[in-house]
Amino acid sequence: MSLLDITGLAVRLGGNTVLHDVDLRLKPGEIVTIVGPNGSGKSTLLRAIIGAVAPSAGQVRRKRGLRIGYVPQRLHIDPTLPLTVRRFLGLPRRVDAATALAALEQAGVAPLADRQMSGLSGGQFQRVLLARALLERPELLILDEATQGLDQPGSAAFYRRIEDVRARLGCAVLMVSHDLHVVMSASDRVICLNGHVCCEGAPEHVASAPEYRALFGAGTQGALALYRHNHSHDHDHDAPEAAE
Repeated sequence: MSLLDITGLAVRLGGNTVLHDVDLRLKPGEIVTIVGPNGSGKSTLLRAIIGAVAPSAGQVRRKRGLRIGYVPQRLHIDPTLPLTVRRFLGLPRRVDAATALAALEQAGVAPLADRQMSGLSGGQFQRVLLARALLERPELLILDEATQGLDQPGSAAFYRRIEDVRARLGCAVLMVSHDLHVVMSASDRVICLNGHVCCEGAPEHVASAPEYRALFGAGTQGALALYRHNHSHDHDHDAPEAAE
């Protein structure tokens, strides 16, 4: 049974058609990444999935009672506000200590529970947002460019954490990413979006597709090999990120 079944989706914003004729099906446990140029409708598609924008045509069908965890592209917190990580996880509703700690452990940042949110590095902040998304033990985890602003090793470490979360919880993962060099190895399936679905399939298939290469250039086809070559060298970046 599908967690998510989208057929013929179109979205109009401000009189402009942002998405049209989008079909997407998401099965339990798979990691699917959406790539596309700026303005291609990636974030709009995620907002339609979570119900933040209404389709102008087509349907978004979710499994009944589907639990969704969402990691936004960015979240601004007033740096003058005294707010610990633990308290942040308890907003807007209280979360018991055991649930909060379990989510932080799954996100790889349990030692940060008493740290101020304003004192976190970019990677730590994103992992705390991931922990927040995991509080409800989601069946579907959605990430909107969650590694924006992180360097390549930091992005690779974050994606490895996502793979670990998927393995532990058995959840599906749907993410938007601009990290072509990383995403090709982290995904079971890639969807190339530019207002509509240009191409989709296994990472190797999409990387060689003419539609993908027209958008991103032929050089990106080598991104998969580059990532796999460097993959084992990036593991050292996990522990320092969590323990800083």
